[in-house]
Amino acid sequence: MGQEIGKLALVTGASSGIGLELARLAAKDGYDLLIAADETDIHDAAEKLRSEGAKVVSVVVDLSDEEGVDELFVEVGKSGREVDLLFANAGRGLGHGFLDQDDAEWLRVIDTNIVGTLLLLKKVGQQMRDRGEGRILITGSIAGFMPGTFQAVYNGTKAFIDSFSFALREELRDTGVTVTCLMPGATDTRFFERAGLLDTKIGQDEKDDPRDVAEAGYQALMAGDGAVVSGWKNKIKSSLANVTPAETLAKQHRKMAEPGSGQQQ
Repeated sequence: MGQEIGKLALVTGASSGIGLELARLAAKDGYDLLIAADETDIHDAAEKLRSEGAKVVSVVVDLSDEEGVDELFVEVGKSGREVDLLFANAGRGLGHGFLDQDDAEWLRVIDTNIVGTLLLLKKVGQQMRDRGEGRILITGSIAGFMPGTFQAVYNGTKAFIDSFSFALREELRDTGVTVTCLMPGATDTRFFERAGLLDTKIGQDEKDDPRDVAEAGYQALMAGDGAVVSGWKNKIKSSLANVTPAETLAKQHRKMAEPGSGQQQ
């Protein structure tokens, strides 16, 4: 499947980080790219990919609501093809205590990570199911395994996405459509800057290379696997989270994400 020329890969949140690396991998396998993000940097990413030989269309679109998802789907229609690989990677983080967060900001996290993601999954998933073929990679997180003290909304959205991915996969069993959930840990991207977490321990600690994370996700996608936790340290963390009381996990997360915790180390 990955060696066929002219097939289409749709990658959201592709201006940098994991999304950009996923786009690179799909292009190397011969897929044409439609990449999207809510910032003009997506066009710079497209130029990088073109310089590497990829065929790319880039779109600036807000994927936090139905209007934005519809706008992106119009671009899919313009390609004259349906999506063969969907990388539902767009996401947004937010640090600090929930009661101190601006309402518009935490609502945008929910709308981007959950509402927009599900709207896109439904549109693309229906087309894939109708033709009996397609692969979907959803970027979840090991953050979904633990209560996110000082990242409560973000971790909650990832818990939803991780769970939803497994449910959707089972619903699509025997349809020819596979769903894979990529669950990375802290990765060296602009996420922590955008989420206001640079003064925290998790923001300052060593992080995984987005290329390695993307490679793990891409391989799992093409193998039709249900999920992959990238990195051996994250595999250990996720396993421990399954047997650790939620109250303990919340206390542990506080040490990583509390404002100023990085400076205290």
